[in-house]
Amino acid sequence: MDMQIFALEATRELGQAVADALGRSLSPIEERDFEDGEHKARPLHTVRGADVYVIQSLHGGPKDSPNDKLCRLLFFIATLKTNGAARVTAVAPVMAYARKDRQTKPRDPLTARYVAQLFEAIGTDRVVTMEPHNIAAYQNAFRCEAVALDTRGVLIERAAQLAGTGPVTVASPDPGGIKRAQLFREALQDRLGRSVGFAMMEKRRTGGVVSGEILAGDVDGARVLVIDDMIASGSTMVRAAHALLAGGAVDVWALAAHGLFTDGALKALADPAISGWIVTDTVPPFRLAKHSEKARVEVVSAVPLLARAIRQLHENSSIIDLPAAGS
Repeated sequence: MDMQIFALEATRELGQAVADALGRSLSPIEERDFEDGEHKARPLHTVRGADVYVIQSLHGGPKDSPNDKLCRLLFFIATLKTNGAARVTAVAPVMAYARKDRQTKPRDPLTARYVAQLFEAIGTDRVVTMEPHNIAAYQNAFRCEAVALDTRGVLIERAAQLAGTGPVTVASPDPGGIKRAQLFREALQDRLGRSVGFAMMEKRRTGGVVSGEILAGDVDGARVLVIDDMIASGSTMVRAAHALLAGGAVDVWALAAHGLFTDGALKALADPAISGWIVTDTVPPFRLAKHSEKARVEVVSAVPLLARAIRQLHENSSIIDLPAAGS
């Protein structure tokens, strides 16, 4: 089956890098914005009978909202199915609304599930994302195949460099990220061939106010790597870093798949409690472009992992060793 790769305008740079890594060209596409704000996208070559991958990261900005990007991706996938594509995979490195996967207040929406239903309604065959907020909720929301790639496939080598030869601990900044941090710790232990410590921070959010001061785990004398799915304002990471340093950590590094760096992030980036911030390129650092704090953010490319996932999915090969988890 012929493979075609498309990237919508908002994620064209990342999509081009993935196509280059696969030794392929992006399939041509026409995108038009109309005067009233509506949009049209269409493939310029036939897709009949093809195995198609559409790359569109669903974070907000710099121009379009997550809603705009999601709507455009859904319409384009539906267009591909209408025109005879045999299989269409949505590759959304950042999945919109993944954090809203449960009701935390009366009558709350379950937006993660509604997004999954939209993908299914237009005939999407498979959805691939990277480091969803909650992998179980992500996989259970979809009835089509759902693949979750995680940061072990991108950040483990950099983490090994940071670990050096001294004591090192992997920490979760909140209880919800314990499993993610545990898996990262296990991968780092395998990579280093020695023991890696583990720690976690208590965190509660009530009325938008974050609290919780309990730190569990031995961090005294260790370099601590705090692992999370995304960095928004950065306040969760900074809060954890202060507690870890108070517990005796030598220094603290923040690692995450997605660097959103929303309001408040400049203050967090300037806080000396964190020695360095490491994210992937699923979100370009456009919010930091004009600020000196950008120098404190290191970007590691997720392109090799995304390209390898697409190749193995196209060849119907196992994705277990990416590492990845399928539906």
